[in-house]
Amino acid sequence: MDVRLATEREVDKVTATLVAAFEADPLWSWAFPREGLDDLWRLLVASAMRYSWVWVADDYAAASVWIPPAGTELTAEEEASLGPMLEGRIGPRAAEVLALFERMEHTHPDGPPHYYLSLLGTHPDHRGKGLGMALLADNLAKIDSEGMPAYLESSNPENDPRYERLGFVRVGEFERPDGRLTCSTMWREPR
Repeated sequence: MDVRLATEREVDKVTATLVAAFEADPLWSWAFPREGLDDLWRLLVASAMRYSWVWVADDYAAASVWIPPAGTELTAEEEASLGPMLEGRIGPRAAEVLALFERMEHTHPDGPPHYYLSLLGTHPDHRGKGLGMALLADNLAKIDSEGMPAYLESSNPENDPRYERLGFVRVGEFERPDGRLTCSTMWREPR
């Protein structure tokens, strides 16, 4: 498997992989049942490019977006644009989606310093080959070499055992605003 850093010129291709990967996700398909996920993922991918921690595997078969210690997922300006962007794309549902973001932020640990896995996805055309988990394992080896822990939110309970196999442990949870899905928060100490 070929793993490499994505460049700013590849934001659209990385975004396309992640949008396809999350199309049927129980959390994100609820938040964006018809449209808008592409705008959000593009914003997150483009913002993360400033850290050089956006990775792709095998010609966009899988992608990961990391926020390094002391980093922020969005700049202050991008965060201020989020509400209006969501309102423009999904209308009244924007309030529920913003409530979801608040729940995620509330469960995110303040410390110790850690890498945050913002997004990890495998394009549906490449599922079942282990590419997403191999990409994650590669990323974690780099993080381990720095002696840093890692954190993620699992938007699909079916993925929790996969993360556990790579050393993540469940440390908390949050509910989707409609109360019909519980998502795990997971932590991994360096190895």
